Amino acid sequence: MARLKKAEKVFIVRSLAQFMTPTEVVVAIKENFKIDVTPQQVEAYDPTKTAGADLSQEFVDLFHEARKKYIDQPIYNIEAANDIVQLRVLSALFIKKQGNTRDAIKLSDQIQKIVKGFYEKKIEITGKDGGPLETVQTTVSKEGYLQAREQVLDEY
Repeated sequence: MARLKKAEKVFIVRSLAQFMTPTEVVVAIKENFKIDVTPQQVEAYDPTKTAGADLSQEFVDLFHEARKKYIDQPIYNIEAANDIVQLRVLSALFIKKQGNTRDAIKLSDQIQKIVKGFYEKKIEITGKDGGPLETVQTTVSKEGYLQAREQVLDEY
């Protein structure tokens, strides 16, 4: 088990707060710090797990702060949420999968949906001049209901 410096511990805590798995963190630690750690060692820095129950308060606070920051960030900060990034990835996959007709068609359809804007980010329904929708509540007698119902059914 590698002995970790504070910078490495902070990196692990922040990575776990961003929903990386312990295995992904092991790979990231190896790439960034050139040290070997085990997934079990990494898991000890996650206060949401049993293994992280004895984590110091400093790292618990850091974890919760990093997770809140990660969740509250605007969607455009997430690489894969941007259309151009998605198109680049799908394009690379399309080139690799050209021999597989079914996959190539699916990827082509996905690319077309992104390019043509079929994925609307937000739809907002409002009333007149952007105000709230008006709702009207009325009381109808049973006879009035049955009469209105018959009129509607007669139209069809």
